[in-house]
Amino acid sequence: MAETLDVVETVKQGYAFGGPAVELGALLVDGTPNTEAAVRIPLAMVNRHGLVAGATGTGKTKTLQLMAEQLSSAGVAVFAADIKGDLSGISQPGEESEKLLARTKTIGQEWTAAGFPTEFYALGGQGTGVPIRATITSFGPVLLSKVLGLNDVQESSLGLIFHYADKQGLTLLDLKDLRAVIQHLTSDEGKADLKDLGGLSAATAGVILRALIGFADQGADAFFGEPEFDTADVLQQRDGKGVISLLELPNLQDRPALFSTFLMWLLADLYHDLPEVGDVDKPKLVFFFDEAHLLFADASKAFLDSIAQTVRLIRSKGVGVFFVTQTPKDVPDDVLAQLGSRVQHQLRAHTPNDAKALKATVSTFPNSSYDLGEVLTQLGIGEAIVTVMNEKGAPTPVAWTRLRAPQSLMAPAPAEALAAAVAGSPNNAKYTEVVDRESAYEKLAAKVQAGAEQAEAEAQGQPAPAEPRPQAEKKEKSMVEQVVGSSAFKQFARSAGREIVRGLFGAARRRR
Repeated sequence: MAETLDVVETVKQGYAFGGPAVELGALLVDGTPNTEAAVRIPLAMVNRHGLVAGATGTGKTKTLQLMAEQLSSAGVAVFAADIKGDLSGISQPGEESEKLLARTKTIGQEWTAAGFPTEFYALGGQGTGVPIRATITSFGPVLLSKVLGLNDVQESSLGLIFHYADKQGLTLLDLKDLRAVIQHLTSDEGKADLKDLGGLSAATAGVILRALIGFADQGADAFFGEPEFDTADVLQQRDGKGVISLLELPNLQDRPALFSTFLMWLLADLYHDLPEVGDVDKPKLVFFFDEAHLLFADASKAFLDSIAQTVRLIRSKGVGVFFVTQTPKDVPDDVLAQLGSRVQHQLRAHTPNDAKALKATVSTFPNSSYDLGEVLTQLGIGEAIVTVMNEKGAPTPVAWTRLRAPQSLMAPAPAEALAAAVAGSPNNAKYTEVVDRESAYEKLAAKVQAGAEQAEAEAQGQPAPAEPRPQAEKKEKSMVEQVVGSSAFKQFARSAGREIVRGLFGAARRRR
């Protein structure tokens, strides 16, 4: 390491920018924090994205928590996946202790207990939060292929199926809709419909159908349908503070691809909906993408290219993305190159693979006065190596940092407090009741029924019966009558009778 004075002065000058910032902590020199050398991220640079990395148990979640608190206080909305339930405590004031106050005093932090406005969601309602869903139509073929583990040929065929459904007005709301369309396209009538588009092989259709059945058997039906989540709901403020939206991910180990891909759908949907704002003084939203390695594992090149494009473009919409994972090597180079802020917690080097990961991590940092290969294995809990972008977009000096303590509860929120927050949320009534309106399944079923009735009439030598109004149409009319004026009506208005536009990942929103 360089002389202590040089390190302190370099960090003080490197992080001495004006304007609002996210305070990370204080420079650590020979085991002692230097309160004059504060380590910060300019608020205007947070939408240049970032990485929070480190081995299990080294403090990544607490880093996410302290950043989310300060962003909320600055009026910036936050979205994060709460995989273990640890982040729910951000809604409750923290608990004071002698140990906590002794630590905060050493880094010059004036600690006061505080809770922050929080919304709790659960994917498909499989948890304690407000149910959050997407329709198959908006999820799109590329993301669904990633979830189902399809190869390139099968993904291409699934794209053809979506194209056909879009053109025919066969809305795909849930898995049964998609299965109905595939089964139709393997029938004689359906094969003729696809003749000019290249057709769909029976073998490929069978693979996709089997994958969908297995997917449904895992309980995935609950994740798709209506009311579809309106991603504008993660951009809220309350009393001048940004709302922190936490998505509970129960049984992550059973469906890792679904959870990570669903988060990517949220980002793609935000990109579709938000206007261009360019460089802003502070972002509209900061999106923390936890367990990021799950998103990139076994992904096709096309999928990875779409991720890189989303990350590159979404900052112009005022959205910052922070990937949270164990090592930088979990993130592809095209994405890693776009992450302007780095908070690296301790890495371990117990195995040859660990040593390789450590060496790769060191190579991703700017030149510094530290022996990073040694320092990264010596970091204590709540310490990190940090470098960010300054207000001019240049990297700041690498700083061994003792991080601030969160002001909110550093443990899961009490069950009764969580239940009360969910029950009192305006989104609870909006998303809890499932809506099952007319879609591809009902339309194709009505078509089959009408054809059967006509064939029977012709066989008996009778005139074909007047075409009945499909039962599904009656059902839809009855449903509309029930929901007009209710919380579900907005969902119909958002999606009915509009042209489908597909963008990143083939994800879609209906546009006027």
